[in-house]
Amino acid sequence: MNIVYIHGLDSKLSNDKKEILQKFGNVIAPEVDYYSNANAIESLIEKLKNEEVQVIIGSSMGGFAAYYISTALQKPALLFNPALKNRSVEQIIPSVPISAPCFKQFVLGNLDDVVNPGDTLAFISKTFNEFTEFQIHLRRGLTHNIPLDVLEEEVSSFLNNAGLDY
Repeated sequence: MNIVYIHGLDSKLSNDKKEILQKFGNVIAPEVDYYSNANAIESLIEKLKNEEVQVIIGSSMGGFAAYYISTALQKPALLFNPALKNRSVEQIIPSVPISAPCFKQFVLGNLDDVVNPGDTLAFISKTFNEFTEFQIHLRRGLTHNIPLDVLEEEVSSFLNNAGLDY
């Protein structure tokens, strides 16, 4: 299984997190410069559309990107504290036609002081349509940073919920 991991604004995929993800499959972790490329999402869609990708995982700004990449490629996505409503860096949101359900699992920390979980829930409710297929995990005590045990637990849960074998 090929797993795409999209990192956040000022971060990269740590070796510890990569090791956890590798328990579930091959990890593709493109470096994204959100500051200099306002079209980063479209660039990633173009780069990944010819890859054998089974799932997309993103965190924070990477969760925002993964949300749209998932829809464009019709691949399930696991989104940790995605910056869906507000971002500090401009990104052009690609026009992606939605023609079929595409499972998304949201993991929101109730103590996140970077991406307000209430804003994310409001965004989700506004985009609800006949193609919506998702689960929301509101984790009590979780901040913006994702501990290794939470990452592993949520990836396992996500793959099971998406009906994928690993």
